Amino acid sequence: MMTDAGASYGLWLLVFINSAVFIIFAFSFFKPQTSRDWRSFGAFSAFILALFTEMYGFPLTIFVLSGWLQSTWPDIDWLAHDSGHLPEMMFGWKSSPHFGPFHLLSFALIGGGFWLISVAWHQLWNAQRQGRLAVTGPYARIRHPQYVGFILVMLGFLVQWPTILTLAMFPVLVWMYVRLARSEEADTSARFGQVYEQYAQSVPAFIPRFAGAGNKHDSREV
Repeated sequence: MMTDAGASYGLWLLVFINSAVFIIFAFSFFKPQTSRDWRSFGAFSAFILALFTEMYGFPLTIFVLSGWLQSTWPDIDWLAHDSGHLPEMMFGWKSSPHFGPFHLLSFALIGGGFWLISVAWHQLWNAQRQGRLAVTGPYARIRHPQYVGFILVMLGFLVQWPTILTLAMFPVLVWMYVRLARSEEADTSARFGQVYEQYAQSVPAFIPRFAGAGNKHDSREV
């Protein structure tokens, strides 16, 4: 039987603190300026808030799936906080889920995503200050590293603590980021013309190519 969730959930102060920490952390890296930036950052913030609401506030996914979870894995207390790490629980991880393979993978994805956002913003800021196209650092491999960074962070949280709401939000947010990227490309193409067209032909939008030496553009070309 499942036990009372009172000790593990309803911790709304933790919902607020954790959401604020990650949103402010992302803000310090991304530094949104345009309306497009704010839309992408707002969507990411909504995902984070939904995640921590289920992680510490109300376990909607556990309640919705409680019948199936309890009948399939009857020995697990699904209202214990650690049981929210569904992948570890379902695959029979016996130790603390915080040291499980899915949790460690999530740390790599989240850390890599924030690193990509940070490094890409620095390159973009320098390029904008100099009035040129950003083609160095992560931009030498993909055209939209900051959007890819946000997707990696969200994917990392999904691996660590999947919920019905965040699983539903994820493809919608990816689609939104792709549309924002296309809109951004149209504006950049209008500004830089042939220089951007040549860059776009040699550098993928979201998935890097590692087989070759990479993009040959450098700051002197723009």
